[in-house]
Amino acid sequence: MKTLAGNTSSQSGLFPSTHWSAVLAAGRGQADPEIAQAALTELCQTYWAPLYSFVRSRGYTVHDAQDLTQSFFAYLIEHKIYARVDRQKGKFRSFLLASLKNFLADASDRERTLKRGGGQSFLPLHEEQAKEAESLFQTHSAMSSEDPLFDRTWAEALIAAGLERLSTDYKGEAKKKLFNELRIFVAGGAEPLPSYAELAVRLGITESTLRSHVTRLRARYREALRAEVRQTVETEAEVDEELHDLLRVLTEV
Repeated sequence: MKTLAGNTSSQSGLFPSTHWSAVLAAGRGQADPEIAQAALTELCQTYWAPLYSFVRSRGYTVHDAQDLTQSFFAYLIEHKIYARVDRQKGKFRSFLLASLKNFLADASDRERTLKRGGGQSFLPLHEEQAKEAESLFQTHSAMSSEDPLFDRTWAEALIAAGLERLSTDYKGEAKKKLFNELRIFVAGGAEPLPSYAELAVRLGITESTLRSHVTRLRARYREALRAEVRQTVETEAEVDEELHDLLRVLTEV
């Protein structure tokens, strides 16, 4: 089973250097709009797949959903929608979903936009990214309603981002091999976990050394996930709340 981060000591207060805090500060006229746009762009790139999945769940075709998702991100920037965020409902996840629902509400206008030549290319959309997003949608498309589908794909996008962040700590051929062998202990998967004894032999290390590696990896993974969540909320308390919510989503059948 996939797991998110465990609780660590929390402290209240803002994270002025994180992406979402920069966006909110710009919306209140307290930060450079260009910095906010760059931060929002990076967040949108990371969480493109959950938005695409939600649009697909509304019955749009693959290509129309891609165009609408791209157009939605352009709409966010051009109209500075982030300036309207309610600080009491300041999670990036909540903001994106509410904004997307509003964007799709006027379906006739959106469909005319597509017929005029497609959506605007706000974010570079790579073929592999599009395929992965569609695969994620197909995996969870049997969910009964749109919001749970969005939350589930968001949680999986967070896990992917956390693993990507973690993998950068394992540079060099030897460390990359170690990470690839050990990632199953934090990310889970369809295959059963290998035994420590078996894996230690394969890696040419002692079993006690292997256990130390796994313990360190799990600790770094928890912090990597917390670091990703910090980019999408305003306070440390919200980090724990968001992780709790997403863990619940991942464990629901």
